[in-house]
Amino acid sequence: MSAAPKFKNHVKISERHGAGEWKIEKLALLALMPLGLWVLSSGFTLAGAGYEAVAAWFGNALNAGLLGLTAVVFFLFASLAWKVIIEDYVPTPSSRSALIMVSNLIFLVLAAASVFFIVRAAGALPAGV
Repeated sequence: MSAAPKFKNHVKISERHGAGEWKIEKLALLALMPLGLWVLSSGFTLAGAGYEAVAAWFGNALNAGLLGLTAVVFFLFASLAWKVIIEDYVPTPSSRSALIMVSNLIFLVLAAASVFFIVRAAGALPAGV
């Protein structure tokens, strides 16, 4: 049997984990702001550059690391945002759970592929892998 609902200022307090996910989403967004500006400035810097310049940029460990971090944080943020959208607009609980699992899997695969290709472009992996 569940306990009686708790109220604060005549508003029911959520008993779920939504506040923690909200904090993670806001922290990810906060991290994406400077990372996004860095990606934008890097894109403008590399615009019109030759292959050697771009390869040298990716070859820098700091640039590759920041780009990998940006990809992982972006896909974390996107995953949490889509979870909220699915929870708000999909009425059936079983469909909601399945869609959330599928979207999480898609974002995990996209993050892993991004990191793999960034590492490969940085020259840490040979082209035959």
